[in-house]
Amino acid sequence: MATNTAATLTIGRLARAADVGVETVRYYQERALLPIPPRDAGFRQYPRNLVERIRFIKRAQDLGFTLDQIADLLRLNDGTDRESIRTITAAKLDQIDTKLADLTRMRGTLRHLLHECEHTDSAAPCPIIKTLLAGTSKPLKPKRGK
Repeated sequence: MATNTAATLTIGRLARAADVGVETVRYYQERALLPIPPRDAGFRQYPRNLVERIRFIKRAQDLGFTLDQIADLLRLNDGTDRESIRTITAAKLDQIDTKLADLTRMRGTLRHLLHECEHTDSAAPCPIIKTLLAGTSKPLKPKRGK
């Protein structure tokens, strides 16, 4: 029985409609984020509603959610289990806060090293290279007041 091709899309058309590559569609299928429809007359026909599902996945990725977290969100897409949705989102916010703290520390360290490099005697080794060669595993903390 042939599928109504007006209601379905080939993988190429699905990818174009969702503004992704065919490889992305296949990867999402491998990760079980998208179904793999059976072949119909030699081609797989994808329901049009998968365009919105792909857009959901891309928007969630843009917000930093992992594909595993997105899979959980897709299972909760009716929006009724707000506690689970909040838990996933709160975990993502915690990860972002940690990353921001790390980036702030790195920025401060690099600013300090740049300042030191600009203001040390040119005959002395550059503090940036000296610090990197030291191979310290401890996080560097910029000196106060510089």
